[in-house]
Amino acid sequence: MSFDVLTINPGSTSTKLAVYQGDKLLFEETIRHGMQELANFNNVQDQFDFRWQLLQRVIDSFGYDINKLDAVVGRGGLLRPVAGGTYKVTDKMLADLQENKYGEHASNLGAMLAKKLADNLQIPSFIVDPVVVDEMQPVARFSGNELITRKSIFHALNHKAAGRKIAKQLGSDYEKMNFVIAHLGGGISVAAHKQGKAVDVNNALDGDGPFSPERSGSLPMNDFLEACFSGNWTKRELHDFIVGRGGMISYLGTNSMLEIEAKVHTGNEKATDAFQAMAYQVSKEIGACSVVLEGKIDAIILTGGLARSELFTKEITKQINWIAKVIIEPGEDELEALNSGVQRVLAGLEKEKVY
Repeated sequence: MSFDVLTINPGSTSTKLAVYQGDKLLFEETIRHGMQELANFNNVQDQFDFRWQLLQRVIDSFGYDINKLDAVVGRGGLLRPVAGGTYKVTDKMLADLQENKYGEHASNLGAMLAKKLADNLQIPSFIVDPVVVDEMQPVARFSGNELITRKSIFHALNHKAAGRKIAKQLGSDYEKMNFVIAHLGGGISVAAHKQGKAVDVNNALDGDGPFSPERSGSLPMNDFLEACFSGNWTKRELHDFIVGRGGMISYLGTNSMLEIEAKVHTGNEKATDAFQAMAYQVSKEIGACSVVLEGKIDAIILTGGLARSELFTKEITKQINWIAKVIIEPGEDELEALNSGVQRVLAGLEKEKVY
């Protein structure tokens, strides 16, 4: 049995939506938001009415009868740590998102938009595998100092969607297999997935793990402390050095891997060194996760937007293919992943969770 589901994914500069009937895509649209357009809003919450009106306009333009919908699902935002799964949107969830209790991000609007439309139609609303999915085993939470506990913030939606997809291709279930999965994008997260749970993962947002096109990853702490107390930068500027202006931007002035690859192909030495260093750090993180799984790995999965780069995946694969079979699953179809999570719940294959 298939269901009609509307999926909504609000991003920093876009709002993506699609309607599915079962696993069949009926229509999809990406609305781009210019920086000047968004500059009119003081914060993410102020954008709600703006995005709501755009959402309605796009649905109307496709001539789709929204009364056919069985459910609405939004991208999960910054919430308290939760286990993976499909969650019903509740008043408690909305309250935490509306006050940015655990952080501010455009994805916080996902559940809010889904809930408003669903309530109008008297149908359920959900989120699926938000970025705060936390299934880390106790030993993985130790940072090395009692004042600080390691946190799980990563690309959970794409990680788990890729894990389920590859497990099915291998004739098994995600919950029965062990994977090391690397999401390669503007941020990079590498996780050890043990029988359906991400038991260890680098925090892809707060400066942990490999550097990426725009994030610094792990930094030498003493040197960073010196920078913090030098008086040369504000706290905001230092935060931007970690997230937003770190990684490739700091080395080469761009986060465009297409530009960087073009420089590599022309023999640019600085670009080549940085490119190889990023692949090297990803490979090291994959090696660390293989230790977490004690070498019992069904496959290593490379996914995310950068997995489309043959040059980058080749550079990583040559360093890790002795560990386990490497499978490349490029892209990050978040709308499809959101739909799949809700379809499983509506079909009774998985139980919804409550925040």
